[in-house]
Amino acid sequence: MYRFLTTPRWWGINIFVLLAIPFCIFMGTWQLGRFEDRVDSHQEAEATRPGPGAGPGAVKAAPLDELLPVTKETSGRQATASGLYGEQFLVPGRELEGRTGSYVLTLLRTDGGKALPVVRGWLPEGGRPPAPPAGEVTVTGALQASENSGTKGVHAAGGLPEGQVGMISAASLVNLVPGDVYDAWVTLTDAPSGLTPVPAAAAEGTGLDLKAFQNLGYTGEWFAFVGFVLFMWFRLFRREAEAARDAALGLPPEPSPAAEPAQAAQAAQAAQPAESSRAAELS
Repeated sequence: MYRFLTTPRWWGINIFVLLAIPFCIFMGTWQLGRFEDRVDSHQEAEATRPGPGAGPGAVKAAPLDELLPVTKETSGRQATASGLYGEQFLVPGRELEGRTGSYVLTLLRTDGGKALPVVRGWLPEGGRPPAPPAGEVTVTGALQASENSGTKGVHAAGGLPEGQVGMISAASLVNLVPGDVYDAWVTLTDAPSGLTPVPAAAAEGTGLDLKAFQNLGYTGEWFAFVGFVLFMWFRLFRREAEAARDAALGLPPEPSPAAEPAQAAQAAQAAQPAESSRAAELS
């Protein structure tokens, strides 16, 4: 009764199923692994991030140059640098706790001569930023990668007033200040009076954002495909087995639902000549 399994059609179906199931399992496992990596990196970032109200000494800071270039592992780490404060800018359109304001961005001219962008804090709209301290200073803050046009809150269109920048990056600052600029920035753990500390953002590809949960959703889809492939194979197998059993018993095959209207139309067409000839005889 199951000799139909040896036909070329069923060889093709079985090979497809045998290839599709492990492929779907592999893709589902891969997506699940990506989600788990995001969870692990998020937990590591939270572990290295100082809690609310933590002072500069709450987490051991490392010299800035030891943490560069910024990677997923070093992003959010506490970095320390020394130098003299120089040019100061406002970065408008930045939200904090549901309010819109500006970051106060001050360039720290380090002992090596390069300028380090330092976000000293967040300023509400209409506020006046405090002047940076004079003389040699040592700053400690969370290391962040340079922003790009896809970063939330970035104003990449230009046209800002003098003294404002739309993006915190070396590319946007190198034409505004003399000398080289670090391709990174830090946000101070302790903000000066009148400013609110800006929390460090998770590195791209590490936070539990919508993209991370998309990986989890794709995991469920791939495993659902496995169940769908098995269901369709079993459905086709049962239909073929029933047809083979009916054929062995000498039963005619059941017409498909799509074939029933066609058969009814053919019967009606065949009946029309007979009715016409009968009407001619009566007349």
